Amino acid sequence: MSHSEPWSPAEFEARLRARQSGYHIHHPFHQRMAAGACTPEQIRGWVANRFYYQVRIPQKDAAILANCPERETRREWVVRILDHDGTPETPGGIEAWTRLGEAVGLSREQLWSQRLVLPGVRFAVDAYVNFARSAPWQEGVCSSLTEMFAPEIHQQRLSGWPEHYPWIEREGLAYFRSRIPLAQRDVDHGLRVTLSHFRTPALQLRALEILQFKLDVLWSMLDAIEKAYP
Repeated sequence: MSHSEPWSPAEFEARLRARQSGYHIHHPFHQRMAAGACTPEQIRGWVANRFYYQVRIPQKDAAILANCPERETRREWVVRILDHDGTPETPGGIEAWTRLGEAVGLSREQLWSQRLVLPGVRFAVDAYVNFARSAPWQEGVCSSLTEMFAPEIHQQRLSGWPEHYPWIEREGLAYFRSRIPLAQRDVDHGLRVTLSHFRTPALQLRALEILQFKLDVLWSMLDAIEKAYP
């Protein structure tokens, strides 16, 4: 794929959003989970492995922050770390995911020990964090744009899980509820950076490659989970 003239901001954004077709909401394992076809063991395996992603996300965001020389961008980006790590007043996303783990029958110690994390999941997530450390900060920001597709997947769980998995304690689903407005805020910022930086044909193609890489990370995680929990 090539183009001789840069896409307009609207067309560029549309092409970024079109990558939703590769989002892990379409993965067979996730489709079975959304349809209520997963066993408690499979749900617990997914929650335990996604926890590794959750705890690594603040490190990814800190790497982008460290690479960014722009004070205003750092001011906006740093809130993402606090969203996940929490503050003395607000527990944050990692704690909310820990409570999800407890709601599906995992202990806090099982989650935090990471002994249930699969090698394939660890490899995929670490590749994402390493990318954020080594890439220009604008590329790190671009890689976060899978958040464009996240509200739908969170709403899907909020709508379907209480019916399909009544054994899961309802309060454990708070993580999904909290992420819907935060994801939209983060997308607004990430798109501003991406649309303003990736302005040449070559850079716009590079942005699509970066977004595909992140989509592949998320897809690979589910490939590993599906193989371990058939």
